Amino acid sequence: MVHKSIQELAPRISDCLKLIYSLQERGQKVSTSIVSEKLGVSDATVTMMFKDFATAGWVEHVPYHGVRLTELGERKAIEIIRHHRLLELYLARELGYTWDKVHEEADRLEHVISEEFEEKLDALLGYPTVDPHGDPIPSKDGVIMRRQGQQLSQFPVATPARIIRVSDQDSEKLCYLGKLGLYPEALIQIIERAPFNGPLRVLVEKPGSQEEHLISVDLAEHIVVTLLPVGDA
Repeated sequence: MVHKSIQELAPRISDCLKLIYSLQERGQKVSTSIVSEKLGVSDATVTMMFKDFATAGWVEHVPYHGVRLTELGERKAIEIIRHHRLLELYLARELGYTWDKVHEEADRLEHVISEEFEEKLDALLGYPTVDPHGDPIPSKDGVIMRRQGQQLSQFPVATPARIIRVSDQDSEKLCYLGKLGLYPEALIQIIERAPFNGPLRVLVEKPGSQEEHLISVDLAEHIVVTLLPVGDA
């Protein structure tokens, strides 16, 4: 399994590697129960995959934190993620898919495209660095250029910001956020933060207008923003 290409791996294996990487990136525990719940498989199946991954040198067990990708495992996961995010951007930019539809479609395609196809796709798209959700696209040699930002839920009130990433892949949430205009590169400002973990009242810049919306703290935790430089507001 160590030397198999992405195309030779079972989709479930690729999905598991991506999920481990995603959980690690957010600083979350990678336990059997969490992975089984998110992949929709049994605990026994995940336990077996973890054992196979450990044998392949892709993961190591960390006391009280489940498993963690090794350098080898991370390289394999990043390769899969590169396929996925390039496909998401292609689907959105060239085929007109909305950003809430690209994730599932890319999930189906990422396992089958060849490395030659990936390279041509990368060139066609102009060697992009982010996908439609603002997630960084790894380079061919596995380098990820991360933009530094802060969760909107933690951002100060009355401070202009630019959305740089929306980290949730739930299609219903993305569809809702899209209706509010909360896409990467949108300008936003928190007007009021309700007490006791209440909703945020935000001002969203749109062409020729501004709109106020209420969004929950849960949604705001998935919106990553950066301070808007003076003069760009």
